[in-house]
Amino acid sequence: MTKPDPHDFLAVDQDLTEDERAIRDAVREYGAAELLAHVADWFEAGTIPGIRDVAKGLGALGLLGMHLEGYGCAGTNAVSYGLACRELEAIDSGLRSFVSVQGSLAMTAVHRFGSEEQRQEWLPRMASGEAIGCFGLTEPDSGSDPGSMRTRARRDGSDWVLNGTKMWITNGSVADVAVVWAATDEGIRGFVVPAGTPGFSAPEIHKKLSLRASITSELVLDDVRLPRDAVLPEAEGLKAPLSCLSEARYGIVWGAAGAARSCYESALDYTMSRVQFGRSISSFQLTQRKLADMLVDVNHAMMTALRIGRLKDEGRVHHSQISFGKLANVRAAQRVAATARGMHGASGITLEYPVMRHMVNLESVATYEGTEEVHALTLGRALTGSSAFRS
Repeated sequence: MTKPDPHDFLAVDQDLTEDERAIRDAVREYGAAELLAHVADWFEAGTIPGIRDVAKGLGALGLLGMHLEGYGCAGTNAVSYGLACRELEAIDSGLRSFVSVQGSLAMTAVHRFGSEEQRQEWLPRMASGEAIGCFGLTEPDSGSDPGSMRTRARRDGSDWVLNGTKMWITNGSVADVAVVWAATDEGIRGFVVPAGTPGFSAPEIHKKLSLRASITSELVLDDVRLPRDAVLPEAEGLKAPLSCLSEARYGIVWGAAGAARSCYESALDYTMSRVQFGRSISSFQLTQRKLADMLVDVNHAMMTALRIGRLKDEGRVHHSQISFGKLANVRAAQRVAATARGMHGASGITLEYPVMRHMVNLESVATYEGTEEVHALTLGRALTGSSAFRS
């Protein structure tokens, strides 16, 4: 009998196809060669100085909008996209967030709901990383309840005029195009807003203690005038942006598994080499119990991600199952990261090791694309048929 691999204890990756393994390995190798050495500095600096070079590198690898068909997109299956998210978030949540916002939010909105002209104009450039996109839904007073948004779009002749503010927008200040959602007299609609449009600005948010290797901004729309063809013609109502969020949440299911794996592997390596009282601390009972608990969480997370990915590729996944994955895997990753931080002792608070960085990043991951409470209530609604969101 073959001894289990500590890095894939339940041999989850053996259930991948040859193509899926090739994508996993390509992303892992690219991340190790081009990103890993820089991410601690980016985190400390609170930005990614060469974000456009990073975008073009990810685009050249085929990771931007990789699950979409046509327009320069790779057209991979859902599991392959998930594996890419896992490998990127194993380096840093900010990198997976960039790919998620670009592909699962901004590009998916244009691909699914845009006109052919909008697709042709933006998707090839975004797939290559030449153009960066962002997704403007969340507002200062409208997070878990996007239907209460205050940003409005009104008709003025053949034009649309937008006013409002969006908050916590990844890529906002570096974006070439924003997909902005606004309330209109006909309901919520989506708009393609080029960054240079008069009245549009994206001041960057500073002093973050989480997701520091990521650029986060406000979007301010002050009488932003757009032509009639700026509206996404197929997006009507709140279901449109929520369907994009479901795509992004799916990436988080895999990404959280990557963050958990990184923390577990760092703790395993550290405790195997750290000697106290004349022996490796990995030989102590309490350390082994912690490693065993982490191992279970990491492998459960990977199994959950793969199962949801297979359901998605079969066209059978329900949004509540994605909520299950987001809730379970982020919670597991937070447990693993917190335990790993303590196991590294004082070194665990430094950027020499990834654990503290992952631990604080996961605080943001737990909040965005639906808080733990929102996903718990989504599961409750799926179980009981009764919604607890509104009376």
